[in-house]
Amino acid sequence: MTTLSQPQIEAAAAELLTAEHERVQIAALTRRYPAMDMEDAYAVQSAWVQRKIAGGDDVIGYKIGLTSRVMQRAMKIDTPDFGVLLQSMWFANRSRIAHADFTDPRIEVELAFVLKERLSGDNLCIDDVLDATDYVVPALELIAARSYRVDPAGGYTRTVMDTIADNAANAGIIVGEQHFAPRAIDLRWSGAILYRNGVIEETGLAAAVLDHPANGICWLARRLAPHGIALEPGQILLSGSFTAPITVQPGDTVWADYGPLGDIRCQFT
Repeated sequence: MTTLSQPQIEAAAAELLTAEHERVQIAALTRRYPAMDMEDAYAVQSAWVQRKIAGGDDVIGYKIGLTSRVMQRAMKIDTPDFGVLLQSMWFANRSRIAHADFTDPRIEVELAFVLKERLSGDNLCIDDVLDATDYVVPALELIAARSYRVDPAGGYTRTVMDTIADNAANAGIIVGEQHFAPRAIDLRWSGAILYRNGVIEETGLAAAVLDHPANGICWLARRLAPHGIALEPGQILLSGSFTAPITVQPGDTVWADYGPLGDIRCQFT
């Protein structure tokens, strides 16, 4: 049960959508609604998604965030979060991306699972996820903050409730070209080197995602099951970042080298 009223939830979703359209950040919602809890935050996220769908967008999958211990400690939380991926967020490898279209954009390194079978229930394990997966593909997540991370007026730092309400900060997904079978390699040891303008900024292994990136998918299926929502065939699921996010500026070129799994490159204009 939410602590916010439905009009408050709808108003918050409308504010975030306006912030996205106008490319201007707003004050964190928890400044006005300090009692906002996780159910409130997901209710705002859902209302935001419904507004996007009403505007002609389509759901293509989900993202899972806050899967590493370092990020959970930073956000003072002990559980992951999730957001919804929309068709308008999808970018091909080698895309040129307009920096000005996003507020405070950053990049994270991930593996994405594309399903061939329906996944639902609260007793799923890694093997269930691998059995239901058509293929795994390297992907970068483009994150953006529609509300201030740190408010310039007073220094208020947004909380995880603000992040969840803001669709878990998701703004885009840049997808690699090389697909591989989910059991073709040990996913825990899949790694990447993240470059910005030819300089290594981050490296990481997918084991940082809950000890196995498929564990993030298990968590998401369990989280959605009580609401009667399943993960469906064809959906793309970002399993969680295994590097810290890097900021990007106009003119930056980002290159993620996944070794034998291929690479992803994009440029911000």
